[in-house]
Amino acid sequence: MGRVTVRRAVERVSSSGRRRRVDALAAEEPMELRVNGRALAVTMRTPGQDVELAHGFLLSEGVIGSARDVSTARFCEGTGPDGMNTYNVLDVALAPGVPEPDTGVERNFYTTSSCGVCGKGALDAVKLKTRHSPAADPVRVTPEALTTFPDALRARQKVFESTGGLHAAGLFRDGELLVVREDVGRHNAVDKVLGWAVLQDLVPLTGSVLMVSGRASFELVQKAAMAGIAVLAAVSAPSSLAVELAEEQGMTLVGFLRGDSMNVYTGGERVVEAA
Repeated sequence: MGRVTVRRAVERVSSSGRRRRVDALAAEEPMELRVNGRALAVTMRTPGQDVELAHGFLLSEGVIGSARDVSTARFCEGTGPDGMNTYNVLDVALAPGVPEPDTGVERNFYTTSSCGVCGKGALDAVKLKTRHSPAADPVRVTPEALTTFPDALRARQKVFESTGGLHAAGLFRDGELLVVREDVGRHNAVDKVLGWAVLQDLVPLTGSVLMVSGRASFELVQKAAMAGIAVLAAVSAPSSLAVELAEEQGMTLVGFLRGDSMNVYTGGERVVEAA
């Protein structure tokens, strides 16, 4: 449980020849998420912070709105060849009175580590309505502050440092980095951050900036909106649908945040020069 890296022998080939060495790989294992004993989804993730992952996933899918909507979260079943628990099956019991997930939330078989909306049971379930609209969030952030976020995030990517194979997401408020989570799946990294916020009773995340280490996809904008985050910043490009959804939700979407420059695709009124 909690194993995030795996060491494997590799053959290093370069202009100076070949040599054997041990390399650290980012661990990737399936996790089955159950709600009230019923299988809801299987996602490929980096083990660790699985309870956060479950809370964040359920928040971003509109199943829960706070930690009070969850009664218990426990690992169950799932044994390996050695008979030991793999800690790859997590069952979340919803609090009394909390409706079970709609059938549209169910994932057909699994979600990959690269795509959080793959396998959605129905296309109309991809676009969800948030309980915490970010549109009215008065948060403002300076370009100077934004340009410090990628380096601050990178400095906390401990597993990436040893493997080079993980995405990261970080939550900033008033320029302070509150939490960083890493995972082989960019959507899982975001779900772990959101789950942390749920468990800290910080949702809705008014006044916050979500920073991601890769591109800004539709699903990441949707997850941010479901948590009430008004500003999403990414070091790489957004997709066209991500920009459309950010505009629809009244969010600020920043892409290509590198060095001292960035592209502001929507909500430019929140990116203000220092007084």
